Amino acid sequence: MALKVTALHTPGWIGEFRAFIMRGNVVDLAVGIIIGASLTTIVQSLVKDIFTPLIGLLVGNIDFSDIFFTLKGEHYKTLVEAQKAGVPTVNVGIFLNAVIQFLIVGLVIFWVVKLLTRMHVTQAAKTAVAEPTPSELLLMEIRDLMAQTAGRVPKPNQ
Repeated sequence: MALKVTALHTPGWIGEFRAFIMRGNVVDLAVGIIIGASLTTIVQSLVKDIFTPLIGLLVGNIDFSDIFFTLKGEHYKTLVEAQKAGVPTVNVGIFLNAVIQFLIVGLVIFWVVKLLTRMHVTQAAKTAVAEPTPSELLLMEIRDLMAQTAGRVPKPNQ
């Protein structure tokens, strides 16, 4: 007894999904997300290890991560102590670090896009050859015909 093998029906959306995933935009987006994740790690270190201590020094040796309020009214010297005690806290300093980090990421992305745009415009200007417009081509043909009928040969690109 022989088994008859039939082809499986694949839903139409699978082909559409495959076409969507293979589009250039999606691949570019994936690369952007990966680069963004790497950039986030760098910016986190920049904020935590460089900017926050400098800003803290400017405002009187304040460690932003230790700016917090306990919701039960008890006082703890550091956020770590309050968290070890299991006290609910409002972590204002951690939020400030996140805001600073967001602003720095935005600034870095702004400058990267600005640099890439400038490089793209510069490259496009170098590679662009001034092609004559259809109107210019027509005018050159008219000029050449008029020169031929007048008995002289036109000079190229006049």
